[in-house]
Amino acid sequence: MEIKTNKEKDLMLTISVEIKAEDYSEKVDISLRNYQKKVQIPGFRKGKTPLGIINKKYRTSVVIEEVNKLIQDELYKYITKQKLRVLGSPMPIVNDSLDWKNDKDFCFQYEVGLAPKFDVKITSKDKLDYYKIKADSKLINNYCNDIAKRYGKMSNPKVSSEGDLIYCSIEQLDVSGKIISNGIKNDATVSMDYITDLEIRKKFIGLKKDDIVKLNILESFTNRADLLSMLNINQVDIQNLISEVFQFTVKNINRLEPAKLDTVLFDKVYGQGAVKTEKDFKSKVKDEAERQFINESDRMLKNDVVNYFIKKLKLDMPNDFLKRWLVKTSEQPITMEILDKEYDTYSKSLQWQLIENKIIENYKINVSQDDIIAHAKSLIKIQMKQYGQPENDDKQLTEIANNILKNEEEKKKIYNQIFDERTLIVYKQNFKLNEKSISYDDFVKLASEKS
Repeated sequence: MEIKTNKEKDLMLTISVEIKAEDYSEKVDISLRNYQKKVQIPGFRKGKTPLGIINKKYRTSVVIEEVNKLIQDELYKYITKQKLRVLGSPMPIVNDSLDWKNDKDFCFQYEVGLAPKFDVKITSKDKLDYYKIKADSKLINNYCNDIAKRYGKMSNPKVSSEGDLIYCSIEQLDVSGKIISNGIKNDATVSMDYITDLEIRKKFIGLKKDDIVKLNILESFTNRADLLSMLNINQVDIQNLISEVFQFTVKNINRLEPAKLDTVLFDKVYGQGAVKTEKDFKSKVKDEAERQFINESDRMLKNDVVNYFIKKLKLDMPNDFLKRWLVKTSEQPITMEILDKEYDTYSKSLQWQLIENKIIENYKINVSQDDIIAHAKSLIKIQMKQYGQPENDDKQLTEIANNILKNEEEKKKIYNQIFDERTLIVYKQNFKLNEKSISYDDFVKLASEKS
């Protein structure tokens, strides 16, 4: 057997695999003798069929099988030995003159796409913005109000007011204003906080039990998902309404009365005596919110790193080969026209994969099995603390962690968490980061613009 390549051009090369009869004949003969022992052909007892008949009936298919095995083994050994950085997988070149039945020697050719050669070194010349999200007074007040509601009390007033939850019997009406006997009906809660139209919201203020409100639901409730849930119907139903007017009959009024921002609430949230004043409470809420926002800032930094390197390195790619390879290997039928629209996204994803692998190599980023177990144990400890369970000893924690890691998806998730943390450390330590303070609303707007 001989394997050789032509000269690389445009990140592509052709690998030729020449196979002689002596490369596969022995394995074919062994396989045919095994067939002789197993198969049963009419007129002969099992294992007694003459080898000539077995040879005539099965030799061609066995030759194809053994030659393909040989090619797969030797081709990938060659790629590894030559340290070829292959993208995708070798793609066979069609040979219409191939005659499996009569030929003894064969020559197969494969197209191969290669990864570009490049290096990645992060220096102080590589600059990015890092956004530190600050919790402004509006956001802090919203968070405090949410906490107050979470620890508040529910009451049932006789008359509805702004912000109440009104439990209604909802029934579809015909053109004359009568209930349709086989129309849409459901009992559900109407939350005034989710009604954006002020005029519609006013209709639910000042209501008492058994009061009725009639509305065109498509005009009144702009959030289609909430509307479908409220009526307990699907998208098809909403598109085929025989009437858009519904009657809302009040069955009950619920009012959530937020807890007061006093020491009773502070003790419930942070423990006895930990927070004594409203000012300290808001300061603690602010600190917690900004700590949570670090994950958002880190996520944007990671996305900015990806875009920065793709733009900076401008990697050449064997695009023609990759497009043909994608069309040929895609599980779902895909045309070149569709691929042209989606290829840019695929190419950038592949470029980043190559760049990230080079960063891993250069900065020696790795995650060991011990790292994964240790991280799993730390997550278990946090969960136990959240549920008020006593912390187990190290041996018990290790056993629980090992059981969790038997699930490959969980193991992969933990691996990715550690890997993301370590790559992020590399970016923060090596990029020159320009820290910028930003409000949460402005950060969300910026993230939206970047995406």
